[in-house]
Amino acid sequence: MCGIAGTYRWPDGKVVTDRLTETLAHRGPDGTGRYGHPVGDGEVQLGHRRLAIIDLSGTGAQPMVSGGLVLTYNGELYNAPELRGELASAGVRFRGTSDTEVLLEAWRRWGTDCLPRLRGMFAFGIFDERTGDLVLARDQLGIKPLFLLRRGGGLMFASELKALAAATGGSLQVDHGALVASLLYYWVPDSRCAFREAEKLPPGSWMRFRPDGRVERGRYWHLKDVAAEGQERARSGEQPDLAAIVEESTRRHLLSDVPVATFLSGGLDSSYLTALAARDRPGISAYTIGFRAEDARFEAMPDDLRYARQVAERFGVDLHEIEIAPNVLDLLPQMTYSLDEPIGDPAAINTFLICEAAREAGVKVMLSGMGADELFAGYRKHLANLIALRYQRVPRPLRRGLSRAVDRLPVATARRGYRSVRFAKRFLSFADLPEETAFRRSYTMYDQEELLALVNPDLAGAVDDVLTEHADIYQDNDLDDFVNRMCLGDARMFLPGLNLAYTDRSSMAASTEVRVPYVDVEVVKAAFAVPGDRKIVGRQGKAVLKEAATSILPREIVYRPKGLFSAPLRAWMSRDLAPLVREVVNDGVLVNSGLLRRDALARMVAEDAAGQRDFSKHLWHVLTLEYWYRDATSGSGRSARSAA
Repeated sequence: MCGIAGTYRWPDGKVVTDRLTETLAHRGPDGTGRYGHPVGDGEVQLGHRRLAIIDLSGTGAQPMVSGGLVLTYNGELYNAPELRGELASAGVRFRGTSDTEVLLEAWRRWGTDCLPRLRGMFAFGIFDERTGDLVLARDQLGIKPLFLLRRGGGLMFASELKALAAATGGSLQVDHGALVASLLYYWVPDSRCAFREAEKLPPGSWMRFRPDGRVERGRYWHLKDVAAEGQERARSGEQPDLAAIVEESTRRHLLSDVPVATFLSGGLDSSYLTALAARDRPGISAYTIGFRAEDARFEAMPDDLRYARQVAERFGVDLHEIEIAPNVLDLLPQMTYSLDEPIGDPAAINTFLICEAAREAGVKVMLSGMGADELFAGYRKHLANLIALRYQRVPRPLRRGLSRAVDRLPVATARRGYRSVRFAKRFLSFADLPEETAFRRSYTMYDQEELLALVNPDLAGAVDDVLTEHADIYQDNDLDDFVNRMCLGDARMFLPGLNLAYTDRSSMAASTEVRVPYVDVEVVKAAFAVPGDRKIVGRQGKAVLKEAATSILPREIVYRPKGLFSAPLRAWMSRDLAPLVREVVNDGVLVNSGLLRRDALARMVAEDAAGQRDFSKHLWHVLTLEYWYRDATSGSGRSARSAA
């Protein structure tokens, strides 16, 4: 895991690449390198910051130069041993044991045809000295990020957007359409970028840049095709051995020359991975979090710690417990900067603090249960949307009466919150809607009218564009399985846009690598070969994964109520952050610039304070957006400035 950067036919490419690479120092504190070579009327410059995981010697250093090919690479290949064996049988002689050298030699032998063979997480740039071509590539599921910016015939790229912003000296302009998308989702979709000129290389794709200015794009992996193939496998009666596939993926993800630990929340996903990892690595360390008792009570949060302790004791895991009582006023701007784009999920703070504690204990690599909920229908929204289909058959007068009754209930009092009321209000906000609209509304922040009331009227067109984009992506499939349509929508949008994005940025801010065994091409193929009625059975989500996990976990862990990898937002908002919320609503940059409407924000604050509606998540995201926008419009070059 590392930070990569570079320029191609860019003015002052050496200076710019050094600036890009310097900004990524937190991603690779173990080493740095740069390479340069003439290209046509310019030059190519490649930079690298190394976090040494495999082959800690100098033979793993980057950019790696060998036989006319030069590679700067971020990621891990979990099938590197097999690829190494195949290449060695063909006569390739390796100098070291790194997967970087395996990737370079695989490219030499197969070119872009090597990409579908790769099993792992990766983003890389590879330069051919003979042709002058530079190719950028990104892994199948978008686990690793790659940002690029093109001006004229020149290119710059980096692992993080903040590096591009810094290297351009504050000249980038904010894309207000991306901010509208961020308000809707509380994250920026992978199809958009917070700055106008910048873009994200899509998952499962590559771009080739030639000395004469030509640019080619290619796709080597399509998630919707994998889902369609899985549906055909299911129709033919083929049933994947999910327990064996998850176990094999977990074992591969333990490949490392440095210590590996796990996240252990006490929920199904992390407990299953931790148990499998402990079987392979006895005494493995795991990290879990708890919150201040008063915060957990106010939020009505379940006691996940007791389950984490039970798993650790049963499997001989060395459990490290971290109480999260952060100074959120200090962490909020720090995390906003680290996350690159406005991402309003407080779980990023949890990830950062866990990774920071692990790093201080000498751990560089962590395994996470990320992705299981998206692929196996484990979120409440999946079950809720399924229930909504039945709810729509209830006579309309009864539905109207229930909606009015629930609307009058408070979501909180001065002393505690009521999760069941929050869930009921949330459910009734989408239960009557058509499928795509209901699914979007079940996990986004606002409906169309609320979003239009919140933003500047000039952004109404951007609101329409963002909603249309969601519909286009959700409906872009031939699946006849409602549950798998939801899973595919999540795997294409929610997973790369939010969960993988914040996991990468917040862990790398602590110079720690997080691996995600569920987000593995073989696990994904198996997931979409499972019909939806085996993913949600009765009121049980992730039913097929739970069935697999019973081979190793006690039923009390497998079938416990779903935990939350989140934060006590209502407690933070009503105590730690209340003065900041008032400041942002009354005199924030977003309000004063006219992007957000003061009256709409004030109404949200009033309704939240009265306990009638729960706007804690909305207001938290407004704070993250405010800090990001302040930095983006400061003109300091730390980030970038906005369009007029």
